[in-house]
Amino acid sequence: MFSWLGKTASSCLSPTGRYAPMSKDDEQGSGWEDDALLWSKDLEKHSHGEFSFAVVQANAVLEDQSQVETGRHATFVGVYDGHGGPEASRYISDHLFNHLIIISHRKDPGLAQENREMSEDILKSAFSETENGFLTLVRRAYAIRPVLAAIGSCCLVGVIWKRMLYVANLGDSRAVMGCLDRSNRIVAEQLTRDHNASMEEIRKELTNLHPEDSQIVVMKQGVWRIKGIIQVSRSIGDAYLKRPEFALDPSFPRFHLPEPIQRPVLRADPSIVTRRISGNDKFLIFASDGLWEFLTNQEAVEIVHNNQRAGIARRLLVTALERAGRIRQMPYHEIKKLDQGVRRHVHDDISIVVVFIDHDMLDGDEAAAPQLSVRGFVDAVGPSNFNFS
Repeated sequence: MFSWLGKTASSCLSPTGRYAPMSKDDEQGSGWEDDALLWSKDLEKHSHGEFSFAVVQANAVLEDQSQVETGRHATFVGVYDGHGGPEASRYISDHLFNHLIIISHRKDPGLAQENREMSEDILKSAFSETENGFLTLVRRAYAIRPVLAAIGSCCLVGVIWKRMLYVANLGDSRAVMGCLDRSNRIVAEQLTRDHNASMEEIRKELTNLHPEDSQIVVMKQGVWRIKGIIQVSRSIGDAYLKRPEFALDPSFPRFHLPEPIQRPVLRADPSIVTRRISGNDKFLIFASDGLWEFLTNQEAVEIVHNNQRAGIARRLLVTALERAGRIRQMPYHEIKKLDQGVRRHVHDDISIVVVFIDHDMLDGDEAAAPQLSVRGFVDAVGPSNFNFS
């Protein structure tokens, strides 16, 4: 799975997965090339433009999963930020996109593929099927591996379908659009809502939904947490905070609740934004919260706007790592020497996909764009079954 680790510096993965020499500019850059825990795709094509992809591992086991699926008329992006373990994010990566395809076919079984439509209902159903599937897996394994009930994942999905954009989110991964304003300056528009207890509106929402529970949100070690345990209010998984049958006993002190829950504490219904892509919309940044810990929305879009496309996701990632190092008084060349797990004390797993929108392709012939399925970090590239388009 990680067979690429330890390759020599001054090389990167080409679209075929082979190593290709870097440009002179990159060779003289920040020295990311010998970071064995950083993976990137400089630039690939999708139906409406190009995309750049980068991932870095910090945990002992990578808990982030990510994917891009390109079709003839549509593009799918998924960023899944796991917590407690990798099982939920891996499950989402293996199932959510497939549910989307199956449900879209089920909705319009008589239509030709090119006439099918995307909708918020299809997205919601795909999330629901994924949640139910993972909870079924937890139920089947609960007797022999109860800790699966404490594993969950944020889930951020974007679909570009012709001139429409659909973004669905659970948790605090974030999608940001880079747009030009009337003065032709690049500005950031956050498309997603952070479902995190650090946000006052989320704390109010939880308090209103659980008026009988004075401990629904509490401050613990300087951080607002739901039931004193978790920061995100929506996720796939985290079964012990959704169904009383998955309660964990005191042998799991981190996840044990003194009183059983009467109804779900966390939710799995995504926030969804739908918008028509305008001529001022230039690119999208999809990223797990590890990026936004160190970069503001505006800083991120300015970096993308002011630099060449090739390798831009990696540039964002390295910028975040350098800032993490400055906070911990540890330069990036020292961070790279840290092992998985130890590195988590400096930064989180981070996944970034930058999707450029080329407007001359929105109404054009997308047949030239390859139908690819790209999985972050594992360097799995193959044909996509994004055939509802």
